[in-house]
Amino acid sequence: MLGKLRRLNQDASKIALEESERLPSEERRRFLRSGLFTAGGAMVGGALAGIAPKALASTQYPPEIPPWTRSLGPGVVTDPYGVPSPFEKDVIRRNVPWLTADKVSSISFTPLQHLKGIITPNGLFFERHHAGRPEIDPQQHRLMIHGLVDRPIILSMEDLQRFPSVSQINFIECPANGGMEWRGAQLNSLQFLHGMVSCAEWTGVRLSTLLQEVGIKPEGKWLLAEGADGAAMTRSIPLEKALDDVIVAYAQNGEALRREQGYPIRLVVPGWEGNTHVKWLRRLEVGDKPWMQREETSKYTDLMPDGTAHGFTWVMEAKSVITSPCPEMPLTNKGVCQIEGLAWSGRGKVKAVDVSVDGGQNWQQAQLREPVMSKSLTRFSLEWKWDGNPALLQSRVIDETGYVQPTLAQLKQARGTNSIYHKNAIQTWKVNGDGSVVNVQLS
Repeated sequence: MLGKLRRLNQDASKIALEESERLPSEERRRFLRSGLFTAGGAMVGGALAGIAPKALASTQYPPEIPPWTRSLGPGVVTDPYGVPSPFEKDVIRRNVPWLTADKVSSISFTPLQHLKGIITPNGLFFERHHAGRPEIDPQQHRLMIHGLVDRPIILSMEDLQRFPSVSQINFIECPANGGMEWRGAQLNSLQFLHGMVSCAEWTGVRLSTLLQEVGIKPEGKWLLAEGADGAAMTRSIPLEKALDDVIVAYAQNGEALRREQGYPIRLVVPGWEGNTHVKWLRRLEVGDKPWMQREETSKYTDLMPDGTAHGFTWVMEAKSVITSPCPEMPLTNKGVCQIEGLAWSGRGKVKAVDVSVDGGQNWQQAQLREPVMSKSLTRFSLEWKWDGNPALLQSRVIDETGYVQPTLAQLKQARGTNSIYHKNAIQTWKVNGDGSVVNVQLS
């Protein structure tokens, strides 16, 4: 058995070496440095390392045949809509029970630490309710467009889907994302700290197409969007933005909107704070001035250091965060690892992301992973060799307008600590000597 295992290891090492020789020189050096292969012909650090032959025989690892290869599995259409593997059961949205008075006006957070790429699966897209999620029959739902228009209309879902459609990939972020920590670190979790941002491909009708259909009177300058939820969520939007890149979306990532995402229709207002993307959309009114509703006076305004409110801060400024390592994704071994994260900007594309492992004293430029799109999440990574000593990990994004993500000190100097919105300061993760990661704030 030992001889057979040794021959298998040698064969595997030979194949690995042959594969590495096909790689460009720099990639080959990285591969060899990664510790997966040694010149002595033995694989180390993998599943076989340190496993006695007797123990190996009782596992499903190669060269043994695993039990699931010895039997038939469930047939097609066992799960007609499809469900995640039971081994991924912990990858779910979560909420903080104490954050709101009850669940009908609450928030759930996306598990950013478990996601790959930039698209958020529909079942993991963060959700925000102001009066619970309504159950809307699309056959009875209507969208009314009226006010300062030439030809007010009421559209059924069938009417709406007769207009030309577009698809675009955009992030949506709640302006309160990370806002619990203006006065100090209190949540040791990437998901709870930054999980109120998600990204999807949205499909629907350009709002400009619908507004062209009804004809806007010369005095029309603003738009009021109203939802059909119990809160009748409403926001005023300047007509200039409405005619730019806003869509009335009925699909998300190739399927109809999920109920918690506004089924059957919602606004998508690229780059602007999440509450403007009004869900369960039922009414659009054109007017000559903003309506100054509750959600743009009492809520969703930034309190400045002197106590005055700064209204209409629609744009989500550039922000980035390291998603691995993080409190939920600690380091398990010394050596080479990939620092990975997400960056975004409400003003356009991400131009660059810098990463520091010493609390901002020194910075290295990270690699941006394609695709890099306007007002979309962008993934970045940096190869790092962890020596086992404590480290302070940070990332900062620069967008195509030249805006640089501020430090927490810079943001507090400009904004004070009265607000709970638009906190886009640099996040610091402290890596401890045992590989655990905690949320800290640097002065």
